[in-house]
Amino acid sequence: MTHPWFTGTSSPRVLAHRGFVPPDAEGIVENSVAAFAAAHAAGAVYVESDCHLTADGVVVFFHDDDLRRVTGDPRAIAAVHHAELERIMADRGGLATAADTLSAFPTLRFNLDVKAAAAARPVGRLVVPHAARVLLTSFSDARRRDALDAARHLGGEPATSAGRATIARVLAAVSTGSAGLVARALRDVDALQVPERQGAVRIVTPRLLRAAHAAGVEVHVWTINDRDDMDRLLDLGVDGLVTDRADLALQAVAARH
Repeated sequence: MTHPWFTGTSSPRVLAHRGFVPPDAEGIVENSVAAFAAAHAAGAVYVESDCHLTADGVVVFFHDDDLRRVTGDPRAIAAVHHAELERIMADRGGLATAADTLSAFPTLRFNLDVKAAAAARPVGRLVVPHAARVLLTSFSDARRRDALDAARHLGGEPATSAGRATIARVLAAVSTGSAGLVARALRDVDALQVPERQGAVRIVTPRLLRAAHAAGVEVHVWTINDRDDMDRLLDLGVDGLVTDRADLALQAVAARH
């Protein structure tokens, strides 16, 4: 059965990476309330974000495990309390806590990457009321499964995409040409979210797409910001683009309808 995260919307999907910061925007940073509002205003249905835990146990949307790149503050997010982080982000588009953001944007569908082990179970518990419009993922399959287990324990069933170890098994299975091995490798995921290449190795190929689609799993490619690359991957048959340029990707998809 197809998870509700995928239903009632058109494909290919555009996933606004950390929200959307328009090229001419001032005072807005990624993963802020303003960035999610900008993604929504641009017409995005799906937004991608990353989950960390503050010193006092609040799940917040940040990619890095420290504040250096976004705010110039070298401290780890896990060492900063929610109230202080809220003050730091006040003139950068506003702090996006997971609870507040999920409630503030009830029509958006969230792709949430669990970045910290300590955040996994809190994220899983938090998304339960919103499980129909949440996909949980992580580079770590252990973190991903911890988050899913926490949600399922409370009756929630978010969608999920593969972590690194699962992706490695899928690629190995695809190389054998065995549909059965591919199906087993993909049995507990709804999507593969992968880069087009890993170094010199091409990951997104017609063969991978055929194998994933035969198993009922979508393939989303990150992070694609060039319009020519978007068109080329859409021509190849990918199911989603994770992008910093949601505006361009939405145009690319609209041109096909």
